Amino acid sequence: MYKILLIEDEENIASFVRMELEYEGYKVEVCDDGVKGFEEALENDYNLILLDLMLPKLNGLEVCRRLRKVKNTPIIMLTARDSVMDKVSGLQIGADDYISKPFAIEELLARIEALLRRVNEIKQVSNKLKFKDIKIDLEARIVEQDNEEVVLTAKEYELLVQLLKNQNKVLSRDNLLENIWGYDYEAETNVVDVYIRHLRSKLKNDGYIQTIRGIGYVIR
Repeated sequence: MYKILLIEDEENIASFVRMELEYEGYKVEVCDDGVKGFEEALENDYNLILLDLMLPKLNGLEVCRRLRKVKNTPIIMLTARDSVMDKVSGLQIGADDYISKPFAIEELLARIEALLRRVNEIKQVSNKLKFKDIKIDLEARIVEQDNEEVVLTAKEYELLVQLLKNQNKVLSRDNLLENIWGYDYEAETNVVDVYIRHLRSKLKNDGYIQTIRGIGYVIR
């Protein structure tokens, strides 16, 4: 049974989402402020976290930022704030997905299922990838560079895996969106570019990932 942590301070929304998720077979824990949510996420293992942006005591962006220093648990942000900059901010600090309130529960369930499926598909592969000083253990989901572990978010990890599986092959932004996110993001969010920047910042040699102007990216 998948375990989901819901960090949401609006009682009506939290109760409704919890009820729907439990009906679908998920085990759900709810926290109503950012501090409690962060501590719960830190102390226990969850398959996925649903994280509200506007929270008392500690906002969702800060919860996500702190959590990403130590854990790669997939995170979907829930928020009433729908501006492009809010979305980009959430993605930049490590969120894997973003859904705006009010949302249809069917869409939320679909995004949860898609994210969990992609994570599990990668886990099921039992081999390794290597590129120069970068090594990925696909079974353990561990990335190392110069024999030091590189901590990546779930989406950063999937992006690096796609690039390494297609070394020397140019991958378009549309290709990466389809294979990693599995549905259409609003074009103005430039989600692929955001994650490429984050990935480059975490690798010791950011020149490995090259930009092919007007097309996409390649690692070579």
